[in-house]
Amino acid sequence: MTETALFYVFSAILLFASFRVITARSMVYAALFLVLAFFNAACLWMMLGAEFLSIALVLVYVGAVMVLFLFVVMMLDINTDATRTGFWKHFPLAALVGVVIALEMAVVLLGGFRLGEAPAPDAEALRLGNSKLLGIEIYTNYLYPLQIAAVLLLVAIVAAIALTLRRRKDSKYVDPAAQVRVRKAERLRLVKMRPEVAPPPAAPEAAADAARLPGAPT
Repeated sequence: MTETALFYVFSAILLFASFRVITARSMVYAALFLVLAFFNAACLWMMLGAEFLSIALVLVYVGAVMVLFLFVVMMLDINTDATRTGFWKHFPLAALVGVVIALEMAVVLLGGFRLGEAPAPDAEALRLGNSKLLGIEIYTNYLYPLQIAAVLLLVAIVAAIALTLRRRKDSKYVDPAAQVRVRKAERLRLVKMRPEVAPPPAAPEAAADAARLPGAPT
């Protein structure tokens, strides 16, 4: 009874937080509601016995990805008024598309929730635990797909860095090789100057005007 009540509580909070992610006016609030949704999803997975996925969700998504996303949103200070123009106008169509996608996923994944047809777990498997069995399965039967996914992620990271560091006309950069090859004669010039500077001579017109003033010595 207690587990059923907790399941419905976590599910209700998860649905509310997911709805607030797309309806919150502030992007910071949307990111915080997404963190709340991740936490409740992790609690549900923990109740279902998938402790590895639950801890991975908290550590990876909440502890790294969402914190980074939240800091980026707070530093960029994006004006969301322009981006949210016409949101409620297109919301019914977006909700209809979301319901259709959810129904399609339910039809495809419904067979995995039929616990009555699931084989009985082995005693040795129960002794090893869920996390160790998942690691053995990944690094034995799914090793090559794992390596392919790692290579694809590496290519994506390199491509993102290459697109960010491309040479643009409006960006200023310094060539480190040119800084290393610089010589003193190219950057330093010694100029010899007199220690005292003589006052400039008076202009002739100013001297003639001063001589014409009344009381001036002749």
